[in-house]
Amino acid sequence: MDDVKIVRLYWDRNEDAIPATAEKYGSYCTSIAKNILGNEEDAEECVNDTYLNAWNSIPPHRPSILSAFLGKITRNLSFNRYKHNSADKRGGGELPAVLDELSELVFDSNNVEQELNTKELANAIDKFLDTLSPKKRSIFVCRYWYTDSVSEIAARYGMKEGAVSMTLNRLRKKLHNYLLERGIEI
Repeated sequence: MDDVKIVRLYWDRNEDAIPATAEKYGSYCTSIAKNILGNEEDAEECVNDTYLNAWNSIPPHRPSILSAFLGKITRNLSFNRYKHNSADKRGGGELPAVLDELSELVFDSNNVEQELNTKELANAIDKFLDTLSPKKRSIFVCRYWYTDSVSEIAARYGMKEGAVSMTLNRLRKKLHNYLLERGIEI
């Protein structure tokens, strides 16, 4: 079923929207949640919560890109679950590694938050991503948006893990310089 029909089911408050969503986007949402959480049960719960949130959000929202809409919900729910799990000394997944990699870009997060509008930073990162080749942009997004592991990215692009790690390292440095050149202190 195409996205327009699925969104129409939500708007009509037709309960078939949930199974249609699960059939088309269940694996996609599960991979996002599992990459962040590293736990099958928590991932499954976040995906189910994604369907509930979509049900409660459509209407009034009418997402133009359903996959992005669902992915964002899943990602936010998974990060919240990760924070909860970490507070309880549990967890796993790729998130600690991803956050470690990005931590070198931000030295004092309180200072950055005070001096920089989040929207301005997001726009700068979007513009930076536009400067990259499609493959490099995809590698960056897979790692830092979807929290895919280096080995998953390597397999997807037919690369060695070391090459993926080196590419990500170079992209982080390039992003760091890009932000500095635009006066965004980090």
